[in-house]
Amino acid sequence: MDDLHAVTDMLYGPGQPMSGSAMTDEEALAYMQSLRLMAGFCLVRDWIWLDFDVTDEQRALLDKTRCQPAVIYAHTVIYDSQRRWDVGDFVRTSPLFSFDEGFLFQTFRTFYVLLGDGVRKRAALETVGRIF
Repeated sequence: MDDLHAVTDMLYGPGQPMSGSAMTDEEALAYMQSLRLMAGFCLVRDWIWLDFDVTDEQRALLDKTRCQPAVIYAHTVIYDSQRRWDVGDFVRTSPLFSFDEGFLFQTFRTFYVLLGDGVRKRAALETVGRIF
């Protein structure tokens, strides 16, 4: 039951407010298309930035791939350029590779456009792993 409470708190409990882009869905789509990126992109709303503590061993593995111990969980997919998710689906990203412009969360293969307000939380790696 503790696992269920941890996941529920992670997904629906309070967090530190964080702002994403104020663009409308249409503006964000046009903006991302104008960049002509070689990677896919996904527009998301109702998002949670999840930082997690890692062991030294886990940190070493992340460092090898130049990733950071953070992922995004978004309750609402607005658009996915690669059509992996439908509109309205939820998504959990792979680890953070870079974060730019205050709203572009990049993993190795995808740019996630954080639209509107979200929250930032700390969660155990095991808890994050339970949502997929």
